[in-house]
Amino acid sequence: MQADIHQVADGIHLVHGSNTNWVILTEGDAVTLVDTGYPGDRESVLASLSAVGSSPEAVAAVLVTHAHNDHIGSAEYLSRTYGTPVYAHEAEVPHARRDFLHQVTIGKVLRNAWRPGVVPWAVHALRSGGTAHVPVTEPRPFPGEGALDLPGRPVPVHTPGHTAGHCAFHLPDAGVVVSGDGLVSGHPTSRASGPQLLPTMFHRDLPGALSSLDAFEALSGDVLLPGHGPVHRGSVREAAQRARERAA
Repeated sequence: MQADIHQVADGIHLVHGSNTNWVILTEGDAVTLVDTGYPGDRESVLASLSAVGSSPEAVAAVLVTHAHNDHIGSAEYLSRTYGTPVYAHEAEVPHARRDFLHQVTIGKVLRNAWRPGVVPWAVHALRSGGTAHVPVTEPRPFPGEGALDLPGRPVPVHTPGHTAGHCAFHLPDAGVVVSGDGLVSGHPTSRASGPQLLPTMFHRDLPGALSSLDAFEALSGDVLLPGHGPVHRGSVREAAQRARERAA
């Protein structure tokens, strides 16, 4: 599948993979890659790096919003092949290693199969490696508080609920928030468009996911780059408020 790339600001690109997004932050010859799609998205990940004038060798780090298979599909490949460090929140590190797996179960999907879009999404997820075993061998916790010394200078923001260690990344100078699955703008299993939480079955802790909308409301920015759905332009604070209203 050809990568669908949207430049949202200088050095900031949102890439639509097969139902999941990742973000490329460029600075000179170096790149930060936020998430890596499904295992089946690998060729698209590599193609997207090439399309923005980069390469896998230039990736300074992979940042993980959370360790679901549709977000860490090529993280271990990049680490093993190119020595790329993979960073996640300290609460997500054991999840990335697959010490445990907090991901929607096949049983829960089957119980929700009557909902519009669930069956096509599930078929796609299976074909793309959604149930594959893709641990990251040596994920690292973020080295400290505040902005990371990486292209884009992203600031990790702990937004637990979807998973215990889910993190968004704030780019304050650009007014951009990379929101992962803590705040999305669409999903194949949702009939809604615009800012929203993912459907309930995907969250490890729904009350926690709702509480984390407070963290999004506190972030300055007018561009939201979600893990699912299109770029959302407009106040991130208002986007979080809208998602809360929809979930009520």
